[in-house]
Amino acid sequence: MAPKRPRGAGAFPKAVESPAPGRPDPDALYAALDLGTNSCRMLIAQPKGSGFHVVDSFSKSVQLGAGLERTGRLSRSSMSRTVQALRICQQKLKRNKVKRMRLIATEACRRAKNARDFIRQVKRETGLTLEIIQPEEEARLAVISCAPLVSTKTEQLLVVDIGGGSTELVWIDISSIPRRDRPSAIMRLHAGFHPVESPFPAAKVVDWISVPLGVATLRDQFHDVEDDAARFALMSWFFEENLADFAPYKDEQAREGFQIVGTSGTVTTVAASHLGLKRYDRTKVDGLRMTSDQIDKVIRGYLELGPQGRRRDPRIGEDRQALIMSGSAILQALLRLWPTDRLSVADRGLREGLLYAQMSADGVLEDGPF
Repeated sequence: MAPKRPRGAGAFPKAVESPAPGRPDPDALYAALDLGTNSCRMLIAQPKGSGFHVVDSFSKSVQLGAGLERTGRLSRSSMSRTVQALRICQQKLKRNKVKRMRLIATEACRRAKNARDFIRQVKRETGLTLEIIQPEEEARLAVISCAPLVSTKTEQLLVVDIGGGSTELVWIDISSIPRRDRPSAIMRLHAGFHPVESPFPAAKVVDWISVPLGVATLRDQFHDVEDDAARFALMSWFFEENLADFAPYKDEQAREGFQIVGTSGTVTTVAASHLGLKRYDRTKVDGLRMTSDQIDKVIRGYLELGPQGRRRDPRIGEDRQALIMSGSAILQALLRLWPTDRLSVADRGLREGLLYAQMSADGVLEDGPF
């Protein structure tokens, strides 16, 4: 069955700036919380020019979607872990006296039969109101957050957001837009993938798709395959099969003028491995460009390490050794179809988009042609 493509709202993010010094005015603060299949992440920030300063943040692996593939429901233990994490977020929001916020949930809550009960439990126990967003909004948030990484030489762009429960792909044609305007044209997609008439050049969304397979859901589908290499190959080919209804799937793409921007823990981990980092460093990873061959070399290295070796790798660790292979299987499938010399690594995503959506709606950012 082809993944559904429901309608949704847009947003407007850019890269996060450095933490702000001093105690900010609570009336100037905004918060964005992203509850995914694996992780709970939050940013609290204040506007600064056309960007923002981070005042406080939170990130924790809660594995909300554990067991969802098998039962269709969120488990009691998963919900309990998540509520505990959300209590910490609520404390941070209260301590910073944040009044403007948007708190979203994605694929795990979209799919779970008991998601509404969980949302009510969160409200009852933490006072936080979670909003389940649709795949199109999730895809738009990924696109806009990655816009600053788009090269002015790019004519065809593929933005990929590999999540815990789903993967969003958006193919954008910017070949008819003057080079200097290409990143800005992509940012203007916050108004929708098919915006109304505008005096500014518009990026053309050729097609987009939300595949209900992310690092957790894909791993769970093949958990019974014992051989590491066989499991990886099966995951990669299975993910490719789910791209059959994505229009660009049928066409070969020349490397010249083609760029992929990837935003996910998988892509940033692969980048850290490529750089040989002992400790993760966002400043070195965000915006890094890699070739298909470099990425393939890293993935082959993961396979050679095996499960035990990946657990000992400081860039991967005990909790993520299986997830990095399902994520790498997705990445390999994409690069098998569309090899590129320019895959840009984006350490940014939904939280940044949510912040900019709120800030731009309130008119507190410096003006821009967006």
